[in-house]
Amino acid sequence: MRIDIPVHLRWSDMDAYGHVNNVDMLRLLEIARIEAFWASESQTHHTGILDALPGSPTATYVARQEIEYLAPLTYRRDPVVVELWIGHIGGASLEVCYIVRDAGSGPDTVVYAQASTTLVMVDTATGKPRRITQVERETWLGYVGEPLSFRHRRSPR
Repeated sequence: MRIDIPVHLRWSDMDAYGHVNNVDMLRLLEIARIEAFWASESQTHHTGILDALPGSPTATYVARQEIEYLAPLTYRRDPVVVELWIGHIGGASLEVCYIVRDAGSGPDTVVYAQASTTLVMVDTATGKPRRITQVERETWLGYVGEPLSFRHRRSPR
């Protein structure tokens, strides 16, 4: 199963070329990831079980990110949809996969980017990675799907 998070663009997300800047694209992913996985009073997804606010016992650190841009994303008032799922659950980490697209799912739906983020669960008291709990694992298992496949550059000769 996947989670669709609508994310509104900000005028400041655009760069001099008139499309969403690469750094701001990563911010869109972060906004969607926090909405999907962090606990909050307005939580609409039951995946939001991480209490990762300041002072909580767990922090989520980004260990790796990869993004592949597929089409320029220009400013619009309607939100884009960030589709999320988990590509892999490890011992202390998980891979979150994303597709950034227009609303809808028909053949005319534009996909702007695909990306993945490896998150590590960190115990804030020790600063060291901690194991994913059984509750977290059971909550997230229904959202595990095929990890993304990225086009890769050829190796240097």
